[in-house]
Amino acid sequence: MPVDLSIPLEWKTAAGDAAKMLDELQPNILKAHARDHFSALFLRFSEEKSTKKFLSSLVPLMKSAKTHLAEVERFKAEGAKGSPYVGAGLTSAGYRFLKIEPPQDESFRRGMRAQETREKLNDPPRSTFDSGYLDEIHAVVIIADGADAPMTARRNAVLALIPSTISVVAEETGLGRANSRGEGIEHFGYVDGRSQPLFLVEDIHAEKTGTDGISAWDPSAPLNQVLVPDRAAPDPGTHFGSYFVFRKLEQNVRRFKQAEEALAGQLGLVGEDRERAGAMIVGRFEDGTPLTAQRQEGAESPVPNNFDYGSDGSGAKCPFQAHIRKTNPRGSGGAEQPQQERLHLMARRGVPYGERADDPNADLPPSARPSSEVGLLFMAFNSAVGNQFEFTQATWANNPGFPIPPVGVKPPGLDPVIGQGPRPESVYTKDWAGTRTVTADPFPQAVTLKGGDYFFMPSLAFLRGLGGKG
Repeated sequence: MPVDLSIPLEWKTAAGDAAKMLDELQPNILKAHARDHFSALFLRFSEEKSTKKFLSSLVPLMKSAKTHLAEVERFKAEGAKGSPYVGAGLTSAGYRFLKIEPPQDESFRRGMRAQETREKLNDPPRSTFDSGYLDEIHAVVIIADGADAPMTARRNAVLALIPSTISVVAEETGLGRANSRGEGIEHFGYVDGRSQPLFLVEDIHAEKTGTDGISAWDPSAPLNQVLVPDRAAPDPGTHFGSYFVFRKLEQNVRRFKQAEEALAGQLGLVGEDRERAGAMIVGRFEDGTPLTAQRQEGAESPVPNNFDYGSDGSGAKCPFQAHIRKTNPRGSGGAEQPQQERLHLMARRGVPYGERADDPNADLPPSARPSSEVGLLFMAFNSAVGNQFEFTQATWANNPGFPIPPVGVKPPGLDPVIGQGPRPESVYTKDWAGTRTVTADPFPQAVTLKGGDYFFMPSLAFLRGLGGKG
């Protein structure tokens, strides 16, 4: 029976083609893998035969999605630690180097380095990127685990396989950060990664019964929102992959915190209410409490996700321009029907990078915060790069007119966190759910793209098969 891509998958009872798919699919696509300790090796090839042999030799170090899911279950039941994650992906240029037809996605084939892509996304000139991203990249190998020692050992095993005909042109090292409740945060201090599309029936059930529910916002998503048939693999009916977007985003924490303080001052916020200025930028307080739900932090743990903007049609609680409202309008964007809007969501798998001495959640002056060398390694899996990642960045985050505001209300402006382009002034409501508004100075850009590319994470069957091809 063919894999039904139009619905989520119940992996524990998967049989037939669905079971074969899980046996040959890379992990971290359908469900996030632990990546508190993370390394991404970016590779450039110079000889075809040795490259194919190398890619095939990675497979014994990798595991399937099925193995990963079974490890997660064992950890829940017995506390048994799982094995490190190794992932591998090729750029369109990498496929062409190997004389293999690249996957069909137009945005993937064009690549992130193309001038057309840069103009579409308002990306900075490639000459401003970190040096490893200035020239063509052919592949990425990711190694990740919840602990440092097993990740490092697996990284060393990968490095030992790399022949002299392959150059490591860049390496990024990620290090997960958590708040006092153990929830993952990014360098601005906000809980990150909470709202994700869920592709597994078991995860949807856990969200429904183990958190705040799914009555207002159902996170379930069909498999075809993340998986595509691997046309270069032996059996595209059971061998699947996913398009992988990688972007190194440097965060100027000092500038962001200075801008938070300035916004709080312009709005006349005092005392504890000053925290609301940051929540107006992000859409959540630092602890993850959605601003549209309440005027101050104090969310239950885990971080709430069961909300929409139905009671906030005028943006008087959570501004239209807030980051999470721009990048997941939850059916309230006004440009598409809710079901169409959902199709732009992607599986985000980011991890922070960079060392810092200060606690992101401590009450410190902005001058004590880092201004460079820290940020987010943004990663996302897509089934259609143009309709998911690129749409989110270009048509939502960079579009000053989205979400579409009510008649007579000023357009919201760019996403203050990841928006790229000229930044107009934005309007904020002075009191939560009130009517008095303030037109505030443009929020400065505190996130800068430093490099990245588009990859396709193929099936294990594809990689294994390269060993017999010269």
